[in-house]
Amino acid sequence: MGISTSHATFDGISFKTFLQNLAALAGGKPLAVTPCNDRELLAARSPPRVTFPHPELVKLQTHLGQELNAPVFDAAHEALDFKIFRLTSGNISDMKEKAKTSPSARVSGFNVVTAHIWRCKALSQPEAQDPDRVSTILYAVNIRPRLIPPLPESYAGNAVLTAYANATCKELQEGPISKLVERVAEGSKRMTDEYVRSAIDWGEIHKGFPHGDFLVSSWWKLGFDEVEYPWGCPRYSCPVVYHRKDIILLFPDIDDKNSVNVLVALPSKEMEKFESLFHKFLSA
Repeated sequence: MGISTSHATFDGISFKTFLQNLAALAGGKPLAVTPCNDRELLAARSPPRVTFPHPELVKLQTHLGQELNAPVFDAAHEALDFKIFRLTSGNISDMKEKAKTSPSARVSGFNVVTAHIWRCKALSQPEAQDPDRVSTILYAVNIRPRLIPPLPESYAGNAVLTAYANATCKELQEGPISKLVERVAEGSKRMTDEYVRSAIDWGEIHKGFPHGDFLVSSWWKLGFDEVEYPWGCPRYSCPVVYHRKDIILLFPDIDDKNSVNVLVALPSKEMEKFESLFHKFLSA
């Protein structure tokens, strides 16, 4: 079964709710979850108040009724190699231990995997020859529990915002993994109620777009394969491969949900470098 949706309609969490309700209706049952469709809960303030800088967003240089002078994304038909890199639960545990700043420190699997991918992707690019070049990674954060009051868990819409982390190529090459994990964690911690409201208001004013070198999109813990249809749960659930080198996808392993598959699409030479760095930093 294949489904295509728009992020303006659903984020990953509310898409799972949609699938749960689809499965319930297919079995002649009532809705499994009553969705909350109140989009006013994420409306901009009146008047909008931008209280934080938002380097993770870029203003589109357009005027009402005018078209962009250039595409937002490079849509050139570039030859890309596609590969799936598997990080086992053992790999992830080892990286989490290396990233700890103290024996009692807690390191999340997502943060350490994202930091590892960030290193490999940034340093595989030709621009990485400049040690002072700043790399910006983007990743989605669920804002439902971060708002005051929190959004309902059943909120059906796009309730994620793009967090960011910055580091120079020198820091990515030479720095300890613990520092990069801290940067990723800081990006998530930055998403307070006021920061979220400021970002929404920024979007109301500027009609902008997420801005960074690349984005990590995670299906890892969303549980699409846990949805029980009348004929049973899916054997597996994964994204369809597509032609985007600026998005790296995470999705669960078919045999071990604590492991993760990393889907990467890059030009051939960059893929060779990425693969070399992936194994180098994993064994360091």
